[in-house]
Amino acid sequence: METKSVVIQARTLKKCIPAFNCPHVPMVKPIAQAIADENSVAMIQVARVEWEKFKAESLERIAEEYFKYRVEGHTLLHLDHIPVIDEDYLEVDYMSLISRALKAGFESVMIDGSRLSLEDNIRVTAEAAALAHEAKVPIEAELGAVMGHENKEMPPYEEIFASKMGFTKLDEAKRFAQESSCDWLPVAVGNIHGQVAEAVRNQKKPEARIDIQHVADLYAAAGIPLVLHGGSGIKYQSVLDAVEAGIAKINVGTEVRQCYEFAMQERPGDIAYAQEKVYLKTRDYIQNYLYNTDLADKIK
Repeated sequence: METKSVVIQARTLKKCIPAFNCPHVPMVKPIAQAIADENSVAMIQVARVEWEKFKAESLERIAEEYFKYRVEGHTLLHLDHIPVIDEDYLEVDYMSLISRALKAGFESVMIDGSRLSLEDNIRVTAEAAALAHEAKVPIEAELGAVMGHENKEMPPYEEIFASKMGFTKLDEAKRFAQESSCDWLPVAVGNIHGQVAEAVRNQKKPEARIDIQHVADLYAAAGIPLVLHGGSGIKYQSVLDAVEAGIAKINVGTEVRQCYEFAMQERPGDIAYAQEKVYLKTRDYIQNYLYNTDLADKIK
Protein backbone atom coordinates (compact mmCIF):
# COMPACT_ATOMS: atom_id res chain seq x y z
CA MET A 1 0.00 0.00 0.00
CA GLU A 2 1.11 3.55 -0.71
CA THR A 3 0.23 5.77 2.24
CA LYS A 4 -0.80 8.89 0.36
CA SER A 5 -3.10 6.87 -1.88
CA VAL A 6 -4.65 5.14 1.15
CA VAL A 7 -5.60 8.46 2.77
CA ILE A 8 -7.01 9.84 -0.50
CA GLN A 9 -9.03 6.65 -1.09
CA ALA A 10 -10.40 6.83 2.46
CA ARG A 11 -11.57 10.37 1.84
CA THR A 12 -13.20 9.36 -1.47
CA LEU A 13 -15.06 6.59 0.37
CA LYS A 14 -15.99 9.01 3.18
CA LYS A 15 -14.17 6.76 5.60
CA CYS A 16 -11.14 7.58 7.72
CA ILE A 17 -7.90 5.84 8.59
CA PRO A 18 -7.42 5.43 12.35
CA ALA A 19 -3.85 6.03 13.57
CA PHE A 20 -3.05 4.40 16.90
CA ASN A 21 -0.28 5.88 19.06
CA CYS A 22 2.16 3.55 20.79
CA PRO A 23 3.82 5.22 23.81
CA HIS A 24 4.75 1.75 25.11
CA VAL A 25 6.62 -0.67 22.83
CA PRO A 26 4.52 -3.79 23.68
CA MET A 27 1.40 -2.04 22.34
CA VAL A 28 2.57 -2.40 18.73
CA LYS A 29 1.93 -6.14 18.43
CA PRO A 30 -1.71 -6.24 19.66
CA ILE A 31 -2.68 -3.15 17.69
CA ALA A 32 -1.28 -4.59 14.46
CA GLN A 33 -3.08 -7.88 15.08
CA ALA A 34 -6.37 -6.14 15.88
CA ILE A 35 -6.21 -4.09 12.66
CA ALA A 36 -5.66 -7.25 10.60
CA ASP A 37 -8.32 -9.27 12.43
CA GLU A 38 -10.88 -6.53 11.70
CA ASN A 39 -9.81 -6.62 8.02
CA SER A 40 -9.23 -2.89 8.35
CA VAL A 41 -6.51 -0.44 7.32
CA ALA A 42 -4.85 1.71 9.99
CA MET A 43 -1.63 3.39 11.00
CA ILE A 44 0.61 2.58 13.92
CA GLN A 45 2.38 5.73 15.01
CA VAL A 46 4.66 7.31 17.56
CA ALA A 47 5.24 10.94 18.49
CA ARG A 48 8.39 12.49 19.91
CA VAL A 49 6.69 13.14 23.26
CA GLU A 50 6.07 9.37 23.54
CA TRP A 51 9.75 8.48 23.65
CA GLU A 52 10.71 11.59 25.60
CA LYS A 53 8.06 11.33 28.34
CA PHE A 54 6.56 7.85 28.04
CA LYS A 55 8.20 4.51 27.20
CA ALA A 56 8.33 4.29 23.42
CA GLU A 57 12.15 4.37 23.77
CA SER A 58 12.89 5.84 20.31
CA LEU A 59 11.41 6.13 16.85
CA GLU A 60 13.80 3.40 15.69
CA ARG A 61 12.61 1.06 18.46
CA ILE A 62 8.98 1.48 17.43
CA ALA A 63 9.95 0.89 13.78
CA GLU A 64 11.83 -2.26 14.74
CA GLU A 65 8.80 -3.59 16.61
CA TYR A 66 6.45 -2.55 13.81
CA PHE A 67 8.37 -4.45 11.15
CA LYS A 68 8.17 -7.60 13.30
CA TYR A 69 4.38 -7.49 13.34
CA ARG A 70 3.27 -5.43 10.32
CA VAL A 71 0.54 -7.01 8.19
CA GLU A 72 0.73 -6.23 4.47
CA GLY A 73 -2.43 -4.61 3.16
CA HIS A 74 -3.55 -3.60 6.64
CA THR A 75 -0.92 -1.63 8.57
CA LEU A 76 1.15 1.50 7.89
CA LEU A 77 3.87 3.15 9.99
CA HIS A 78 3.52 6.88 10.68
CA LEU A 79 5.71 9.36 12.55
CA ASP A 80 3.37 11.53 14.60
CA HIS A 81 4.13 14.98 16.09
CA ILE A 82 7.69 16.11 15.50
CA PRO A 83 7.47 19.63 16.90
CA VAL A 84 9.61 22.56 15.91
CA ILE A 85 8.88 24.02 19.36
CA ASP A 86 7.87 21.33 21.85
CA GLU A 87 5.33 21.23 24.68
CA ASP A 88 7.93 22.74 27.03
CA TYR A 89 8.52 25.55 24.51
CA LEU A 90 12.01 24.32 23.66
CA GLU A 91 13.46 24.17 20.16
CA VAL A 92 13.71 20.71 18.58
CA ASP A 93 16.12 19.40 15.91
CA TYR A 94 13.14 18.42 13.79
CA MET A 95 14.94 17.81 10.49
CA SER A 96 17.28 15.32 12.12
CA LEU A 97 14.35 13.39 13.59
CA ILE A 98 12.51 13.31 10.25
CA SER A 99 15.71 12.12 8.52
CA ARG A 100 16.05 9.32 11.10
CA ALA A 101 12.43 8.29 10.54
CA LEU A 102 12.86 8.10 6.78
CA LYS A 103 15.97 5.96 7.26
CA ALA A 104 14.07 3.70 9.70
CA GLY A 105 11.31 3.02 7.17
CA PHE A 106 8.43 5.20 8.31
CA GLU A 107 5.82 5.38 5.56
CA SER A 108 4.61 8.89 6.39
CA VAL A 109 5.86 11.64 8.72
CA MET A 110 4.59 14.71 10.51
CA ILE A 111 6.13 18.13 11.13
CA ASP A 112 4.39 20.30 13.73
CA GLY A 113 5.10 24.02 13.40
CA SER A 114 1.81 25.03 14.98
CA ARG A 115 3.51 27.05 17.72
CA LEU A 116 5.14 29.27 15.08
CA SER A 117 3.75 32.18 13.08
CA LEU A 118 1.90 31.24 9.90
CA GLU A 119 4.84 32.30 7.73
CA ASP A 120 7.36 30.32 9.77
CA ASN A 121 5.04 27.29 9.91
CA ILE A 122 4.79 27.34 6.10
CA ARG A 123 8.58 27.68 5.79
CA VAL A 124 9.52 24.79 8.08
CA THR A 125 6.77 22.57 6.67
CA ALA A 126 7.95 23.19 3.11
CA GLU A 127 11.52 22.39 4.19
CA ALA A 128 10.46 19.11 5.80
CA ALA A 129 8.14 18.28 2.88
CA ALA A 130 11.01 18.57 0.41
CA LEU A 131 12.99 16.03 2.42
CA ALA A 132 10.07 13.63 2.78
CA HIS A 133 8.97 13.89 -0.83
CA GLU A 134 12.50 13.22 -2.03
CA ALA A 135 12.13 9.87 -0.24
CA LYS A 136 8.66 9.45 -1.80
CA VAL A 137 7.01 9.70 1.63
CA PRO A 138 3.96 11.92 2.31
CA ILE A 139 3.99 14.49 5.07
CA GLU A 140 1.41 15.74 7.56
CA ALA A 141 1.56 19.19 9.14
CA GLU A 142 -0.54 21.13 11.65
CA LEU A 143 -2.32 24.45 11.53
CA GLY A 144 -4.20 25.92 14.46
CA ALA A 145 -3.77 24.97 18.12
CA VAL A 146 -5.02 21.52 19.12
CA MET A 147 -4.56 21.90 22.87
CA GLY A 148 -3.53 19.33 25.44
CA HIS A 149 0.16 18.61 24.89
CA GLU A 150 1.31 21.81 26.60
CA ASN A 151 2.57 21.32 30.13
CA LYS A 152 0.20 23.86 31.59
CA GLU A 153 -3.41 23.88 32.70
CA MET A 154 -5.94 24.17 29.89
CA PRO A 155 -8.96 26.46 30.08
CA PRO A 156 -12.31 24.69 30.63
CA TYR A 157 -13.30 22.78 27.50
CA GLU A 158 -16.58 24.65 27.02
CA GLU A 159 -14.64 27.93 27.01
CA ILE A 160 -12.32 26.56 24.31
CA PHE A 161 -15.23 25.46 22.12
CA ALA A 162 -17.47 28.49 22.60
CA SER A 163 -14.68 30.97 21.86
CA LYS A 164 -13.19 28.82 19.04
CA MET A 165 -9.88 29.19 20.87
CA GLY A 166 -7.07 28.04 18.59
CA PHE A 167 -9.41 26.96 15.79
CA THR A 168 -7.80 26.74 12.35
CA LYS A 169 -8.71 29.77 10.21
CA LEU A 170 -10.14 29.29 6.72
CA ASP A 171 -7.91 31.79 4.91
CA GLU A 172 -4.82 30.40 6.62
CA ALA A 173 -5.78 26.82 5.72
CA LYS A 174 -6.07 27.74 2.05
CA ARG A 175 -2.72 29.51 2.00
CA PHE A 176 -1.00 26.82 4.05
CA ALA A 177 -2.16 24.01 1.76
CA GLN A 178 -1.01 25.91 -1.31
CA GLU A 179 2.41 26.97 -0.03
CA SER A 180 3.59 24.30 2.43
CA SER A 181 3.43 21.20 0.16
CA CYS A 182 1.88 19.10 2.95
CA ASP A 183 -0.19 16.11 1.84
CA TRP A 184 -2.86 16.21 4.53
CA LEU A 185 -3.63 18.63 7.30
CA PRO A 186 -4.62 18.23 10.97
CA VAL A 187 -6.96 21.00 12.03
CA ALA A 188 -8.27 22.46 15.27
CA VAL A 189 -12.07 22.29 15.26
CA GLY A 190 -12.96 21.53 18.89
CA ASN A 191 -10.69 18.51 19.30
CA ILE A 192 -8.05 18.35 22.07
CA HIS A 193 -5.04 16.15 22.70
CA GLY A 194 -4.69 13.92 25.72
CA GLN A 195 -2.57 15.80 28.24
CA VAL A 196 1.03 14.65 28.66
CA ALA A 197 1.93 16.27 31.97
CA GLU A 198 2.47 13.45 34.49
CA ALA A 199 0.00 14.89 37.00
CA VAL A 200 -2.93 14.71 34.55
CA ARG A 201 -2.10 11.99 32.04
CA ASN A 202 -4.22 9.37 33.86
CA GLN A 203 -7.29 11.59 34.03
CA LYS A 204 -10.29 11.11 31.77
CA LYS A 205 -10.26 13.52 28.86
CA PRO A 206 -13.11 16.04 28.58
CA GLU A 207 -15.75 14.81 26.14
CA ALA A 208 -14.99 16.94 23.12
CA ARG A 209 -17.21 17.72 20.17
CA ILE A 210 -16.52 19.00 16.69
CA ASP A 211 -17.64 22.10 14.81
CA ILE A 212 -18.78 20.14 11.76
CA GLN A 213 -19.50 23.15 9.56
CA HIS A 214 -16.00 24.43 10.27
CA VAL A 215 -14.58 21.07 9.16
CA ALA A 216 -16.53 21.26 5.89
CA ASP A 217 -15.44 24.85 5.31
CA LEU A 218 -11.80 23.99 6.00
CA TYR A 219 -11.92 21.04 3.62
CA ALA A 220 -13.34 23.27 0.89
CA ALA A 221 -10.68 25.90 1.57
CA ALA A 222 -7.66 23.59 1.81
CA GLY A 223 -8.62 21.10 -0.88
CA ILE A 224 -6.64 18.28 0.77
CA PRO A 225 -7.65 15.54 3.23
CA LEU A 226 -7.99 16.69 6.84
CA VAL A 227 -6.84 14.96 10.01
CA LEU A 228 -8.44 14.90 13.45
CA HIS A 229 -5.95 14.77 16.31
CA GLY A 230 -7.11 13.93 19.82
CA GLY A 231 -9.62 11.35 18.58
CA SER A 232 -10.11 9.68 21.96
CA GLY A 233 -13.16 10.87 23.87
CA ILE A 234 -14.89 12.79 21.08
CA LYS A 235 -18.65 12.35 20.96
CA TYR A 236 -19.49 9.44 18.68
CA GLN A 237 -21.79 11.27 16.27
CA SER A 238 -19.29 14.11 16.00
CA VAL A 239 -16.68 11.69 14.66
CA LEU A 240 -19.02 10.25 12.03
CA ASP A 241 -20.15 13.71 10.96
CA ALA A 242 -16.57 14.97 10.80
CA VAL A 243 -15.58 12.09 8.51
CA GLU A 244 -18.49 12.95 6.24
CA ALA A 245 -17.33 16.58 6.18
CA GLY A 246 -13.65 16.03 5.30
CA ILE A 247 -11.68 14.09 7.92
CA ALA A 248 -9.68 11.22 6.37
CA LYS A 249 -7.41 10.26 9.30
CA ILE A 250 -8.08 10.23 13.03
CA ASN A 251 -5.47 9.91 15.78
CA VAL A 252 -6.28 7.68 18.74
CA GLY A 253 -3.94 7.91 21.71
CA THR A 254 -5.41 8.29 25.17
CA GLU A 255 -7.92 5.41 24.98
CA VAL A 256 -5.42 2.74 24.02
CA ARG A 257 -2.59 4.17 26.15
CA GLN A 258 -4.67 4.25 29.31
CA CYS A 259 -6.01 0.78 28.51
CA TYR A 260 -2.44 -0.55 28.54
CA GLU A 261 -1.32 1.44 31.59
CA PHE A 262 -4.37 0.60 33.71
CA ALA A 263 -3.97 -3.11 32.86
CA MET A 264 -0.34 -2.96 33.98
CA GLN A 265 -1.45 -1.34 37.24
CA GLU A 266 -4.06 -4.05 37.69
CA ARG A 267 -1.54 -6.84 37.06
CA PRO A 268 1.97 -5.42 37.45
CA GLY A 269 4.48 -7.02 35.11
CA ASP A 270 1.85 -8.97 33.13
CA ILE A 271 2.55 -7.60 29.66
CA ALA A 272 0.50 -10.32 27.95
CA TYR A 273 -2.58 -9.30 29.95
CA ALA A 274 -2.09 -5.64 29.02
CA GLN A 275 -1.58 -6.57 25.36
CA GLU A 276 -4.84 -8.52 25.34
CA LYS A 277 -6.67 -5.50 26.75
CA VAL A 278 -5.17 -3.26 24.03
CA TYR A 279 -6.07 -5.82 21.35
CA LEU A 280 -9.71 -5.90 22.44
CA LYS A 281 -9.92 -2.10 22.80
CA THR A 282 -8.47 -1.58 19.30
CA ARG A 283 -10.87 -4.07 17.73
CA ASP A 284 -13.81 -2.47 19.53
CA TYR A 285 -12.80 1.01 18.34
CA ILE A 286 -12.48 -0.05 14.71
CA GLN A 287 -15.66 -2.12 14.72
CA ASN A 288 -18.06 -0.10 16.82
CA TYR A 289 -16.78 3.47 16.67
CA LEU A 290 -15.54 3.92 13.12
CA TYR A 291 -17.34 1.11 11.31
CA ASN A 292 -14.01 0.48 9.56
CA THR A 293 -14.20 -3.30 9.55
CA ASP A 294 -13.47 -4.71 6.06
CA LEU A 295 -11.98 -1.40 4.92
CA ALA A 296 -9.06 -3.42 3.50
CA ASP A 297 -11.39 -4.81 0.84
CA LYS A 298 -12.11 -1.27 -0.40
CA ILE A 299 -8.60 0.23 -0.27
CA LYS A 300 -5.68 -1.09 -2.29
